[in-house]
Amino acid sequence: MFAGLRERAGTDRREVELAAGATVADIWPALELGAEPSGLLYAVNRRYAERDQQLVDGDEVALIPPVSGGAFRLTHGPVNLTAVVVEVVDEQAGAIATFLGTVRAQSRGRDVIALEYEAYEEMAEEVMAEIADELTTRYALCKVAISHRLGRVEVGETSVAIAVSAPHRQDALAACADAIEALKSRVPLWKKELYVGGEEWIGRGS
Repeated sequence: MFAGLRERAGTDRREVELAAGATVADIWPALELGAEPSGLLYAVNRRYAERDQQLVDGDEVALIPPVSGGAFRLTHGPVNLTAVVVEVVDEQAGAIATFLGTVRAQSRGRDVIALEYEAYEEMAEEVMAEIADELTTRYALCKVAISHRLGRVEVGETSVAIAVSAPHRQDALAACADAIEALKSRVPLWKKELYVGGEEWIGRGS
């Protein structure tokens, strides 16, 4: 369990025993954590799963709160844009487009102190690679690289860097824009906004 779910349960991992023939839908009731959150997703053995998927002994089920929003690198230190750009340099490229996501001082009318990012790391990198493959096919790209920071990120610091290279600039620019939207909506990565006197986990698409 991650982010707000982990805090709600008081632990990040719990073993449950289910009857033979149980499905993913049986997991939440077994945890006895109250009403199931809206938008909750599940992953079985690091792949997104439907609620009717049957489970077998030993399956690892991850509860994915609404994703906020990656090669596909997760780092606990500062994001290095130069290193991300270097990864997409290609002799066939006529353009390299980049995107930097930074922590702003205000959000929804409140003063932000910092953000904290958390991820299901093993699965997150796999999903980021899938996104890169899809974008490469859609736009005939050369290369894609994404680096996202985990842990505490202060106001003004970079939380995510994306670089895309392509033979033509319009493809590089469009793919870069699509990459950040896909990362925010699909990658199991969450952020907590820290304010003076409070904090809040932020949901999908933020």
